[in-house]
Amino acid sequence: MKNALGNIMQQAQKMQEDVKKAQDELAAMQTVGESGGGLVSIIMTGKREVRKVTIDDSLLGDDKDMLEDLVAAAVNDAVHKVSKMKKEKMAEVTAGMPLPPGFQMPF
Repeated sequence: MKNALGNIMQQAQKMQEDVKKAQDELAAMQTVGESGGGLVSIIMTGKREVRKVTIDDSLLGDDKDMLEDLVAAAVNDAVHKVSKMKKEKMAEVTAGMPLPPGFQMPF
């Protein structure tokens, strides 16, 4: 029993280290969200920080509402891509761990 508990503690510590490493890697990653067929693009980090917004010159006319919608859509696209990256990265870290069905990591 004592050995099994020590084994579980070692696995938990390794998983904690792996999660920290994955979080650091994700923070350094960047993704591009786009809308309007690439007319608006957003570069976002894994921490969901926007680094750059690019808007095609053809959109700088009078249609402010459309431009605002395209920027929002590009941001949402980037956020969804970051979420997908995080889910995939955490799946790598927790692979083989006996976690209950539906268990959500707290990050």
